[in-house]
Amino acid sequence: MKDLLISVLKNSGKIPLDYFDKPLTEQRKESQSSIVTEADLASERIIINMIRERFPEHNIISEESGYSNNGSEYTWIIDPLDGTSNFASGIPWFGVLIALLKGNSVTMGGAYLPVHDILYFAELGKGALRNGKPLPLIKVKELKNSLFAFCVDYSEDAVFLNRGMEIYKFLIKNSRNTRSTNCLLDFLYVAESKFGGVVNLYTKVWDIAALGLIISEAGGIMKYIDGNDIQFSLRGEITEENFPVIAGSVQIVDSLKEVFFSC
Repeated sequence: MKDLLISVLKNSGKIPLDYFDKPLTEQRKESQSSIVTEADLASERIIINMIRERFPEHNIISEESGYSNNGSEYTWIIDPLDGTSNFASGIPWFGVLIALLKGNSVTMGGAYLPVHDILYFAELGKGALRNGKPLPLIKVKELKNSLFAFCVDYSEDAVFLNRGMEIYKFLIKNSRNTRSTNCLLDFLYVAESKFGGVVNLYTKVWDIAALGLIISEAGGIMKYIDGNDIQFSLRGEITEENFPVIAGSVQIVDSLKEVFFSC
């Protein structure tokens, strides 16, 4: 399964490059912040076909196709093109995300950045790798000495959005500076200690399953914004569930969760 996951990341990652920085057909999904292109769909087809060929009995949750439940203990979670809005605008902030769950626990996860040919992989209890080399443990920095990513999408929930703006203001006042690619790069930069942390108020299971494992295996942590542990309950509704998350070093997340909970 490890070999398959890595192979699928590499093979599917070639697909967006064929479409990148060229005219695209875009379709709006649930809001103005969410679109899909033919590159997303072509990448997803490659991924699902490769998994089905080797493990036809496994479950699959994919951003564009939803949840295919075969009653297996193994579930593949797929984001065939994370950062679609960036990709569609010709910005090279995008990649492919794949995670493998056994039961409700993520056991393997990978991320591939095709423009730069960088592949991240993590296996539970075995550390995180970048192009086959171990990632150093996440450096512990104070918030005031850290770049911090903050991401938010369109929402009609004014209360939640206002709460997010309070969090954003706190980060502006207390971090070195804020950044946002609003995609897998923010989380991978945390895993590489380039960012001290990331808050993303709108993610789905396919956005964070692999990245949470990569960060934790690099010595960091990902939690709900209120500091609670993230739970993946594999049911049909999981494709609709929003996961507002914070990730970073254990020290930074612990120092911020009470502040954010009060916002």
